[in-house]
Amino acid sequence: MKLGFLVDLNLCMGCKGCEIACKVENEVPLSSWRLRVKYIDVGTFPQTTRNFTPLRCNHCENAPCVRICPVSALHYLENGIVNIDSNRCIGCAGCMMACPYGAIYMDPETNTADKCTYCAHRIESGMMPSCVVACPVEANIFGDVDDATSHISRYIMEHQKNGGVQVRKPEKHTEPKHYYVGGGNQTLNPLAHERIEGYNLFNNITHLDHVGDPNHSILDRFIGGGHTHYSNKSLADEKIGSKTKEHETQGGH
Repeated sequence: MKLGFLVDLNLCMGCKGCEIACKVENEVPLSSWRLRVKYIDVGTFPQTTRNFTPLRCNHCENAPCVRICPVSALHYLENGIVNIDSNRCIGCAGCMMACPYGAIYMDPETNTADKCTYCAHRIESGMMPSCVVACPVEANIFGDVDDATSHISRYIMEHQKNGGVQVRKPEKHTEPKHYYVGGGNQTLNPLAHERIEGYNLFNNITHLDHVGDPNHSILDRFIGGGHTHYSNKSLADEKIGSKTKEHETQGGH
């Protein structure tokens, strides 16, 4: 048995239900993720599309994290899952640096490494990973890739024509057991996505031509006032004149 995972990117709608299900099921602390859904925008407005890509541990058959771990905290299970034993982990972060997919994080509460384990505790009980159960469009497909009759194996055979089935970073020779159907090179390869120079995530990056006038208040921007310069003397004279006029209005001498 060799368990694998496949995501059909043609079905994924970016609801991020899998993210939340994973976080709740595995009690992942805030600011950390075992599974995250990345998105990129492709094309030029108005002909644009937003593509979503769930990212998790690839459970490589030739996993660099397993080889580098000095205490064998990362190890293979009989079903092919790359599991992690937090009781053995010494927090050296070697696995984080070795993983080419950025799938391992350091738990801020235990100071030990953690990652997606395909919900190994659920698999042991005969259940599916939580992300598979939560997906409303059944874009996540999980099963035995060594079994030619399994759903995931049949899905791979149906879509492998013309390069329809892809893996991330095949040049690393890690032999990942996480597959993708649909999506192009831009979806799986961050370096292939063009980012226009001078633009950030939301808009065009601009710069001020000059430093603003310190005497020009925010209120002036709304009332359309010009750059009026005041001095302490002029403000004092204006205040005295106002009091004198008020005194005369009230019949003073």
